[in-house]
Amino acid sequence: MAKILKLNKISKVANSEFPASYTLTDECEQPDGIILRSFKMHDYPLADSLLCVARAGAGVNNIPLDKCADKGVVVFNTPGANSNAVKELALCMLFMCGRRIAPALTWSQELKGTAEIGKQVEDGKKAFVGGEIFGKTLGIAGLGAIGSKLAKAAFALGMNVIGYDPHITKERIDAINPDMRIVSLEELYKECDYISLHVPFNDNTKHMINAETIAMMKDGVNIINCARGELVENAAIVEAVKSGKVNRYVTDFPCEEVLGVDGIVATPHLGASTPEAEDNCAYMAAKQMVDFIENGNIVNSVNYPKLQKERTKSRRLCVCTKDVEDIKALLAKQGINVDDMAEAHRGVYGYAVVDVECNCTADKLSGVEGILKARFIG
Repeated sequence: MAKILKLNKISKVANSEFPASYTLTDECEQPDGIILRSFKMHDYPLADSLLCVARAGAGVNNIPLDKCADKGVVVFNTPGANSNAVKELALCMLFMCGRRIAPALTWSQELKGTAEIGKQVEDGKKAFVGGEIFGKTLGIAGLGAIGSKLAKAAFALGMNVIGYDPHITKERIDAINPDMRIVSLEELYKECDYISLHVPFNDNTKHMINAETIAMMKDGVNIINCARGELVENAAIVEAVKSGKVNRYVTDFPCEEVLGVDGIVATPHLGASTPEAEDNCAYMAAKQMVDFIENGNIVNSVNYPKLQKERTKSRRLCVCTKDVEDIKALLAKQGINVDDMAEAHRGVYGYAVVDVECNCTADKLSGVEGILKARFIG
């Protein structure tokens, strides 16, 4: 039935979610769907047959979202599927900020083959003295799936936790901890001993950590970045660490500027690198693709609106549009019975599903101004 192209190695957990009639392949010129992890798609050709792209992970910087949207290709991600893995790495980084664990490990390994290792350890350990996190204030920028879990863990460890999230609701705050204060970014910068970044990368968040914002922070602040390397201006963070303004910067995004700087610890993008996270992401990505291909339902798309509708008739028409304010009226003009229809919009892009009994094809809708892609299911 459907052909699914894998552009990266994907957990076998996904296989069980695809129906037996589906073909999963590493090579296909006319796929119905693409599933990937880190493969860079910006120069990748989008076949006319392509209905959807699923990223087995949260970040979608490697996918040309607007290009896909303009061809009526729905792009999914899997928010929250790897949240526990990233939370655990952020906790590890929290301890690496408080204690000089990374340089201590390197130093200990260098003792191999030397004399009186026990004495050297006792004499040398004073170079790696660090502080405890208990009672310190952690500021979490972004209280989505990862930030929320980190906040709960930090409270359990005896930290004072404050958060920044312009979209958070009282219900979500209460679910984390009713005692958590929500503050502005400026307040978070000024009050915290530790700051952990869990916001998406976009034009508003690019270099949110820079010389100006670092100047607002406490002397000796610690900064954790498991979100995106571009959130932090590298030159500013290197200068701040060298001056002592920032005690430690721990990032999951190594780059030339930050490597080899004392006080900066870089891990090789390990956030979601656990078998459990890869399984969760693959399962979620496959499930969303199948529901869209089979039923036209959209959940967790990053370029089209969310729309779910229970099937009521034998056939379903699915339509992707651009710059169409009223899809119902547009379809009615084309002679489509729109009595059983749902539509939603996200910016200039729209999506509609119509349950029908007719045996017509989508050919009559091709070429209609504003319609990017139309297909019948069933």
